[in-house]
Amino acid sequence: MEQNVTKQSMHPSDPQHKHVLWQLFKATFFLSAFTFGGGFVIVSLMKKKFVEELGWLTEDEMLDITAIAQSSPGPIPINASVILGYRMKGLLGSLIAVLGTSLPPMVIISVISVFYQQFRENAVIATALQVMRAGVAAVIFDVVLNLAKNVCKTKRYIYIGLMIIAFVLTCFFKVSAMLIILSCVAIGIIDLIVHLKKKGETV
Repeated sequence: MEQNVTKQSMHPSDPQHKHVLWQLFKATFFLSAFTFGGGFVIVSLMKKKFVEELGWLTEDEMLDITAIAQSSPGPIPINASVILGYRMKGLLGSLIAVLGTSLPPMVIISVISVFYQQFRENAVIATALQVMRAGVAAVIFDVVLNLAKNVCKTKRYIYIGLMIIAFVLTCFFKVSAMLIILSCVAIGIIDLIVHLKKKGETV
């Protein structure tokens, strides 16, 4: 396991620097190539790869990356790759990570678009896709559980309460996810200001 490999720790001419870039590309490429089910699935696998296996990030850092990636416009895997790559190797790391993440779907979707009609009418592929949905649902459920556990670990009632209210609004009242996210951001800013004022600091 490679612990605490950061962009400040080595010079670009260092062989270790190139090794990390290569590992970054290889990891994002294979994760993207063999992940089905959308952004939450790949983010979950990124956590297992970069936090648990490589030890490049802490769990808190990965959660921050997940929160920013899903709150920002654009595909979650690309957003997460930009942040992850920059965290590891600056701008070059971002470009490498985005290239690794975007290359597999570009190739796969290009092939599917050429044979779209055949894919659509193939009973074997249709059945495989149906079965894959069950696995995807399980992986997403695992991501949700981990995120909820980490919110509860903060032991802050405002965070736990917001999580429950957001779930109820989304699940039962079909409130827009964007509206909920923006509301949480606003509440978070207000909470930060109140917290700083209590400590006698300014924003």
